[in-house]
Amino acid sequence: MDIVALSRLQFAVASLFHFLFVPLTLGLSILTAIFETLYVKTGDEDYKRATKFWGKLFLINFALGVVTGITLEFQFGTNWSEYSKYVGDVFGSLLAIEATLAFFLESVFLGVWIFGWEKLSKKAHALCIWIVAIASNVSALWILVANAWMQHPVGYVIRNGRAELTDFTRVVTQKFAILEFLHTISGAYILAGFFVMGVSAWHLLRKNEVSLFKKSFKVAVIFALIFALFEGLEGHMHASEVAETQPTKLAAMESLWNTESHAPMYLFLIPDAKHERNAIEIGKIPGLLSFLAFDNTSATVKGLKAFPKEDRPPVDLTFWSFRIMVGLGTLFILLSLWGFFVRNNIENHPGLLKLLILCIPLPYIANEAGWIVAEVGRQPWIVYGMMKTSQAVSPLIPTQIVISLIAFVVLYSLLGLADFFLLFKYARKGPEASMATAK
Repeated sequence: MDIVALSRLQFAVASLFHFLFVPLTLGLSILTAIFETLYVKTGDEDYKRATKFWGKLFLINFALGVVTGITLEFQFGTNWSEYSKYVGDVFGSLLAIEATLAFFLESVFLGVWIFGWEKLSKKAHALCIWIVAIASNVSALWILVANAWMQHPVGYVIRNGRAELTDFTRVVTQKFAILEFLHTISGAYILAGFFVMGVSAWHLLRKNEVSLFKKSFKVAVIFALIFALFEGLEGHMHASEVAETQPTKLAAMESLWNTESHAPMYLFLIPDAKHERNAIEIGKIPGLLSFLAFDNTSATVKGLKAFPKEDRPPVDLTFWSFRIMVGLGTLFILLSLWGFFVRNNIENHPGLLKLLILCIPLPYIANEAGWIVAEVGRQPWIVYGMMKTSQAVSPLIPTQIVISLIAFVVLYSLLGLADFFLLFKYARKGPEASMATAK
């Protein structure tokens, strides 16, 4: 493998591993804040114990997210120095704001929240976790704005052989950035909702802390349902934006080779040996792709053959990742609706409880599949239409990348095992038995 392929593989390993932790951190911070707010409002000790229980799982996950995020950002200097030199004026400013504003705010108030249970008033303590939750999500906003700029660069000029920022407001407020943020955040909230529902289901099946976990389930199922429905609506809006700004990605998402009006969508496709057309088509829905892309069933959608071969993204991986994401998203809506309608006596529905336990990994898969669509579908561009990935790598030798790649895989595997072991251990253990021991 050459340095481009190896650098891409290393960044893919680091980013996909990092994103195992980010969604749960974002969503569980909000849910923990909701539980503590309910405690402040009602005085119900179950909500205080729930806050401490889910907060402990949040802290375990948060620690791993921070560690993996730092190494990920370092790669822009180690593996992608040509990219950093060319667009650092734009990209670097966004990451700097994320670190100096959101991350430090989040970290400071997280410390206050951890050690302030008996030192602050109830309202002040609850305010701390809300600041942590908001800062966590603002941190994600800046990172996603930076990624959105790579997907659709705006607000810059090429001067002195590099991209220089000219319109910061346009970069931050462009439609692509807003939609990418909403799409990613909704996926994170769905994951956190299903995580809380799944863990609650495990305890409810065993009749353990029924009152506490039933309350946790009720909050989580409403949370998950709201954002599962919103994700479906926002996904359509996002697809329309992709059709306008990244037509090659849209064509790859649907394995559309020929430019067509009334472009169809398929549930499944099997390409021919040359991957230049589709040999087997299953579940054809005429005009649906045209409608999703342009709100018009007769609209013309460009196929992959309308673009040079060197500008086409990998089709199979993009196509199947998109179907995994959409298929699981549909499942999340159905399961959330089912859970919502039986939430008041959820303990009497063992079939659903067992299913929700099995479904805990599925939102992780859906989120990872979404990022594969976003990043693989953008290839061969690191900044769409502006700079190709092959132009962005550092002048390294393959051996250097192989050694660091192996080190990343080994280290991340150990960290991942530690994180999931601790999550499993404390999720299974449940909340402390009494308020005396919970303090």
